[in-house]
Amino acid sequence: MKTFNIYTLGCKVNQYESQQMRQLLEDSGLKQVKLAERPDLIIVNTCCITHIASSKSRQAIRKGQKQNPDARVVVAGCLPAGHTGELKNIPGDILVIDRKNALPEALNNIIACNNSTDTPSRPIINTKIKHKKDYRTSMAPLREYKGHSRAFLKVQDGCDGYCTYCIVPKTRNILSNKPIDEVLAEASALVYAGHKEIVLTGIFLGAWGRQTVRRKKWDMAIKNPLAELVDKVASVDGLKRLRLSSLEPADVTAGLIDIFDKHDNIMPHLHLALQAGSANTLKRMCRQYTIDAFMDTIAMVKSRLDRPAITTDIIVGFPGETDQDFEDTCNIAKQVEFSKIHTFSFSPRKNTPAFSMENQLPPQVIKERSKILHRIDEDLQNKFRKKFIGDQVTSIIEGLNPTKGRTERYFMAEFPNTKNPKKGELITATLSDDTITAL
Repeated sequence: MKTFNIYTLGCKVNQYESQQMRQLLEDSGLKQVKLAERPDLIIVNTCCITHIASSKSRQAIRKGQKQNPDARVVVAGCLPAGHTGELKNIPGDILVIDRKNALPEALNNIIACNNSTDTPSRPIINTKIKHKKDYRTSMAPLREYKGHSRAFLKVQDGCDGYCTYCIVPKTRNILSNKPIDEVLAEASALVYAGHKEIVLTGIFLGAWGRQTVRRKKWDMAIKNPLAELVDKVASVDGLKRLRLSSLEPADVTAGLIDIFDKHDNIMPHLHLALQAGSANTLKRMCRQYTIDAFMDTIAMVKSRLDRPAITTDIIVGFPGETDQDFEDTCNIAKQVEFSKIHTFSFSPRKNTPAFSMENQLPPQVIKERSKILHRIDEDLQNKFRKKFIGDQVTSIIEGLNPTKGRTERYFMAEFPNTKNPKKGELITATLSDDTITAL
């Protein structure tokens, strides 16, 4: 075995974990290649947050099998861990890892088997390896976020919040926090490797330093651990830009915003997952905040930060969502003036309470409401970006031909007159109407 390919679906945490797999395999002497080059080992790091994600994961598995029938195919990530039964019709020899912390052991076993003449050359079909609870059994910290200008840094894993629509507590039910000294060492290594921007990420980032995501069970004697973490990471030598991935409104405290004020390398961008702008829908979702609490957080952020970018997730068509509920969501989106809305059509997931809820909406209704919210999103994006025409912005180059990168407030901009551009390079330019692109 000499070559491998990793195909990743899903969130920033999945993408980070794929980088860990890549590093482990390269350290073992394997070379990463494109799928068209017929790799010896194919890993599909799956997602199952929606039916579409599951479908794309299965398609990726079949594509890998078709591209190289002799390859060893490993199926990792959330789809096998969710036990949804959606892998049962996948033909052929595949190694299914249904416990995430078992992945390093599984990959090392594959490499060992390959180097031994006394072991079978192919993995057992649908092998299931039990997980270990010890955080330190996970893969090694990253030295480089290969192939990308920005680096994601996972500091937290797991969720026991059990929102009624979400399968994540079934796929990542063991909570863990990366110790702060390890976070700082990894951040320093990533900066040393040339990454000028780091994004702190986790399954429930706001619960870093806690033993549960359920705020009612938090030890209030522990004061704002997330703010402490962000403060220390922002102080890492050479780090030019720091972002936080998705948070809930209660995570954004005055103390956290104080840290934003303290460090000019923390970007004025927060992703606050609204999910619904209706009090009735939020209650059925079992979210840990009210509409009033969400709006109070927005007001506080806008009063403290200069024209912050506030992005969000919204689920359309949750069971029982009335016309008025949807209208409430649209009105909240307009009031907040989100800079970007990630719109998700409700996807009933097996093993979640919402799967069997009454008053499931017809697909056509969900489709029409999604179209309406997409139009609102386009209008809000345009309105937000126009605030910065004529301003100087700084971006890290993420793409060439044309040269483009994300500004401090996360929207993309093109820089056509840049001389000798290089990915990962910081550039400063004045925005004009024809250089700003979509988020």
